[in-house]
Amino acid sequence: MFEVTPRTIRFYEQEGLLAPERRGQTRIYHEKDRVRLKLTLRGKRLGFSLAEIREVIEMYDAMPDGNARQLKRLLEILADKRSNMERQLEDIRLMQRELDDVEMRAREVLERLGQD
Repeated sequence: MFEVTPRTIRFYEQEGLLAPERRGQTRIYHEKDRVRLKLTLRGKRLGFSLAEIREVIEMYDAMPDGNARQLKRLLEILADKRSNMERQLEDIRLMQRELDDVEMRAREVLERLGQD
């Protein structure tokens, strides 16, 4: 369903990000567990640390009873991540321009070599 290995799921359980119901050796994943896994995977893709993901999940779990402090902290985390992503995006754009310049010069040299 989420295209992750059982080992990954067990790791997230060990880290306290998932807490499925257990019946003997069987783990029962409820909707809450699926949402937590979805938040975890999305957080990892966005560069969140496991500690930040845990904090966000705990805030999610407290909803709708979450208090203003929790919501402000969530907004701080999101603003920080957004800022980091914007810096990374600018770095990527710079790198693309530099690669374009190197590629153009290499093609020009190659063209001159072909004309000799």
